[in-house]
Amino acid sequence: MSLTLKIWRQPDAESPGAMHGYQIDDVSPDMSFLEMLDVLNESLNAAGEEPIAFDSDCREGICGMCGLMINGQAHGPEVTTTCQLHMRSFKDGDEIVIEPWRSAAFPVVRDLVVDRSSFDRVIQAGGYISVNTGAAPDAHAVPVPKAKADRAFDAATCIGCGACVAACPNGSASLFVGAKVTHLGELPQGQAERDLRVVNMVGQHDHEGFGGCTNIGECTSSCPKEIPLDVISRLNWDLHAAMRHGL
Repeated sequence: MSLTLKIWRQPDAESPGAMHGYQIDDVSPDMSFLEMLDVLNESLNAAGEEPIAFDSDCREGICGMCGLMINGQAHGPEVTTTCQLHMRSFKDGDEIVIEPWRSAAFPVVRDLVVDRSSFDRVIQAGGYISVNTGAAPDAHAVPVPKAKADRAFDAATCIGCGACVAACPNGSASLFVGAKVTHLGELPQGQAERDLRVVNMVGQHDHEGFGGCTNIGECTSSCPKEIPLDVISRLNWDLHAAMRHGL
């Protein structure tokens, strides 16, 4: 395939950015999207030009580092991570627009790389269990109803890629926060800090500059792990409960 790429280039956080056009030929439909960018970078290197910076790590759909806006969609036209998106999803002659995550809370570092440390700070605010439970207990020592265990596991599959934020017109991270609150709040070990956890995490979410949720649903539609929208309901429920308890 031959493709026309329009890619956001920005040398650093302080400098203005702009879209740049590139032509790439002989693209195999079996290439992943990141492999296609690797080929483009090889040609730029050969021409003495600066390669395009983009994030990646595992390239197995696990780590979430590879997030890009592709033709206005988080991770592109398939419900998967960018590294697992293959060029067979496009046609010969297509024009593809590639941008970094769109969020003030994810400032651009360079080109397609953004700083997602705001997610780390939200987790540091309360996305953990610090209660001392001693040594690892036997698997059957702490009874957990299957429905709760299944829901906690489903919420825990969130990889923190940021697609929910990039897709949301408000730039809200409520799906991300809701997944963490639901994951820990469904487990017996998470009950002791349940109220303080949700208050601190929502407070940090707002402090980082993420927007508010208006239940549009773009977040869950773009989530590569298909985190359900009801984790936001759980987030709001726990927040209101904590406020009733005086936090």
